[in-house]
Amino acid sequence: MDRPTKKPRQSGSGLTQLAAGLTKRLAEEKPSTNLVFSPLSIYTALSLLAAGARDATLDEILRVLGAQSRGELENFVSRMAADALQDRSASGGPRVAFACGVWSDLLWPLKPAFREAVVGTYKAEANTVDFRGAPEEACGQINAWAAQVTNNLIDSILPPGSINPATTRLVLGNAVYFKGKWEHQPFHSRHTAHDPFHRIDGSHVDVPFMQSTMSQFVAMHDGLKVLKLRYKMGALDHIHTGYTQLSMCIFLPDAHDGLWELLDTIASRPGFLHDHLPVQRIALREFRIPKFKLSFHSSIAAVLKKLGLELPFCEQGNLSDMVEDDGSGLPTVVEDVIHKAVVEVNEEGTEAAAVTVVARGKKNRRPRRPPTPPQVDFIADHPFAYYIVEEATGALVFAGYVLDPSKVAS
Repeated sequence: MDRPTKKPRQSGSGLTQLAAGLTKRLAEEKPSTNLVFSPLSIYTALSLLAAGARDATLDEILRVLGAQSRGELENFVSRMAADALQDRSASGGPRVAFACGVWSDLLWPLKPAFREAVVGTYKAEANTVDFRGAPEEACGQINAWAAQVTNNLIDSILPPGSINPATTRLVLGNAVYFKGKWEHQPFHSRHTAHDPFHRIDGSHVDVPFMQSTMSQFVAMHDGLKVLKLRYKMGALDHIHTGYTQLSMCIFLPDAHDGLWELLDTIASRPGFLHDHLPVQRIALREFRIPKFKLSFHSSIAAVLKKLGLELPFCEQGNLSDMVEDDGSGLPTVVEDVIHKAVVEVNEEGTEAAAVTVVARGKKNRRPRRPPTPPQVDFIADHPFAYYIVEEATGALVFAGYVLDPSKVAS
């Protein structure tokens, strides 16, 4: 029996806004490659940064994250960690991990208030390392943490040489791991078959498509269809932790080359994404979606600057609430923000992981239920956007789009 779709306890509108902006900007940077990233991981890492920012710098971070205060950020992230992103594998639900980490140089200890925020509120693992004397060892420790949280799906986030021993004083990180099975197991590998997937440029490639005759959560709108595939959440989940539902949602434009216009619409209309999610199952004449496996690993500092996050990266910023003053008189700045994510979607379900690290150093309302529509098709044989959504909060855990399912790396 399907659980009813409920109104989110919290809209997560700031997170949705960040996700839409990041998707649009990343698409502009790499318009010919697939995309996967974790809006939630990036949002959380920047929330850690907000905990140590002051004045206009704090205001800028809050504006980019769509929040009114540090407390709003703390409440949202702590609720996600304590409820929506709890591991449910013991009861048959998804295997989930969500963790924060902070690594500070042994000569620059964390200020007490910042330590209380990141360790007490964000439950971050705080570590002291020697960035100056043993940068590669510190790098290895951060990579080992990322691998442990993501079940080795991401074995490293920082490449050799990414720690600058002369300037790096602090690294903030967030990691998220998800492995979930489809709620009603709609796909069987024996039914998977190769068919053409039409690229935006008019060419096509034959890729494996999963297919099913089961009814699905599908909504039809002007110019697009939306599919919602729920993940199995565990038999006792609703008793122990309240309503929580993780789902993959695919936004499929009608036009084969309609993805970019769709992403522009999502970015420019707050609430568009959540207002267009399906609320009922319908019978489908034909239902096919491609299997895909995607990866992403890049600095996102330039993209964040285009979204308006500039002060943390320059000398005029104020990040003075993080570590004790070293006496140099030099301002604290963000050196880089690195994000790595992977996702695989197949007949069983989905496995995905993401890590975001921030390296810091010195400068040297829901629509009415529609009437039951006639039978339709949902055939994702051309570029589409996808989101892994926690429906109770509206949080976007993973996001991206598929331009060519035959390609893995971004």
